[in-house]
Amino acid sequence: MTFFHSFILYNTIATATLRFHPRGGKMSPFIFLSLLLLLLQFSLPSLSTNFEGNALHALRTKLSDPNNVLHSWDPTLVNPCTWFHVTCDSNNHVIRLDLGNSNISGALGPELGQLHHLQYLELYNNDFRGKIPEELGNLKSLISMDLYGNKFEGKIPKSFGKLKSLTFLRLDNNKLTGSIPRELTHLTNLKIFDVSNNDLCGTIPIDGNFGSFPAESFENNRLNGPELKGLVPYDFGC
Repeated sequence: MTFFHSFILYNTIATATLRFHPRGGKMSPFIFLSLLLLLLQFSLPSLSTNFEGNALHALRTKLSDPNNVLHSWDPTLVNPCTWFHVTCDSNNHVIRLDLGNSNISGALGPELGQLHHLQYLELYNNDFRGKIPEELGNLKSLISMDLYGNKFEGKIPKSFGKLKSLTFLRLDNNKLTGSIPRELTHLTNLKIFDVSNNDLCGTIPIDGNFGSFPAESFENNRLNGPELKGLVPYDFGC
């Protein structure tokens, strides 16, 4: 509701109330407070903002977009469901972000972790840099995360171990370092995992679904092969 509509509503209620005061006397504090609370009840939704739209717009401000792929990301709209490359469900929650092959560069921020209904995060084959935010571990509905073909560096966040719905995790062809977090072995729905062509070290997990991932998923790193429990630490060689 806009300020104009709020003003009209207030005057309508006040006029109706004054009918009980034919002499135009002062409104009692109780009636005034009741009117104020009623006005706020109708007005507050207009003052609140769409946090998912805010999160995506915060992302946009960090990115270089030479092809103007994000031109439709207008923060003044009610929600981001009309933006290109954004898909929403029937409740206007963002469930999919498709920015693969978009010639976008820049760093991801923690704001993406606010998209709690997101199921598909597709950022592959761009020029994203910097660390992968730990806050992506808050995306509990995530099914697929494709960050391959970028220039991400640093470690794979241990927080990914909280993504219990995750089925596809592709981080290949980046500049990731450190060992493979053992927290990922608890992802029972994980079917596709690829970290090839990075600079990872340590040993390859064998627990959980990791025993079924092909060797190609780990090639061109500094990994020392499958871990031998009790013989060497999992981060051996890091």
